[in-house]
Amino acid sequence: MRMASVIVLPAEVRSTLLKWSRSRKTEARLVQRAKIALLAAEGLQSKEIARRLKADPGTVKRWRRPFAKRGLAAIAKEAAGRGRVPSPKLVSKILEKATQEKPPGGATHWSTRTLAKRLGTSKDTVQRVWKQHNLQPHLINTFKVSNDPNFEEKLHDAVGLYLNPPEHAIVLSVDEKSQIQALNRTQKSLSMFPGRLGTLTHDYKRNGTTTLFAAMNIADGSVLADFKQRHRHQEWLDFLKTINAAYPEGELHIICDNDATHKHEKVRRWLQRHPRFHVHLTPTSSSWLNLVERWFRDMLGLATNSIPVKAAMQILDMDTGEVRLPLTPLSEADMGKLKGTLTTYGLL
Repeated sequence: MRMASVIVLPAEVRSTLLKWSRSRKTEARLVQRAKIALLAAEGLQSKEIARRLKADPGTVKRWRRPFAKRGLAAIAKEAAGRGRVPSPKLVSKILEKATQEKPPGGATHWSTRTLAKRLGTSKDTVQRVWKQHNLQPHLINTFKVSNDPNFEEKLHDAVGLYLNPPEHAIVLSVDEKSQIQALNRTQKSLSMFPGRLGTLTHDYKRNGTTTLFAAMNIADGSVLADFKQRHRHQEWLDFLKTINAAYPEGELHIICDNDATHKHEKVRRWLQRHPRFHVHLTPTSSSWLNLVERWFRDMLGLATNSIPVKAAMQILDMDTGEVRLPLTPLSEADMGKLKGTLTTYGLL
């Protein structure tokens, strides 16, 4: 039967080990090794030491033998071979599996543990290799490539209007934000104050959806907006008439996407009767070219679950690009909600 190494501790060594084992500032791994050495000096077998310390028996053996030969220096530093980099072959396998193969069981991507199990290595090794090569299998970037055959021509047309608009003409970036949910909470909410978060009921009442039509004047950033119950060519025509009334003089260049409602036959006939309207369609799947989309993002970012979109529209001053309080009077409850949201975003 193989016997564990016999350890005899001089007084100075025992004092150091006791200091390490009781210290709250010493690394946990060094504390464990000091306790292993102290228990081994009492004549306990490795299995008993492992049971008392709730450690792996292999860990006890790995540190007991070096300490019996070299003393404190053996446990004060990492064992030889720790921290070595994985072999190029293993790195190649990790990269190949992560980028070119799907995991079993219908999973969408590898995790560090599933890939480590497949390759017979540790999850930490997989994680380090992924980090070194900037791999993030759990993240996906979406994209959409336009298949418009006239993409370049339409791109130059829209950008040209932004950078070099015609003289004595008004350029408007126009679009709709559809499917905006009109929700009401079932009970009144409480505004936040120091030490307490704002509150919302978990349930709500649906009031259908609404569509926000907006036309941004690229010269001064002012926005003409209106809400419609539906998103059809009839509503688009109504908004064109609103634009016609808001800008009664001068040439109007309208930048909008190629949605079917914008190309309806009745819309075309109306545009023919109003020759001062010049419509410029963005390429297919390229709404990002429409500047008003940025305004939608800023405006809807302030429309939280507790504040309606109509109220959020009154917060943004598109003439200056700054945030302001509503011009129209609101109830005390709505004003509290608005101020709470502005405080959350650091705007008050």
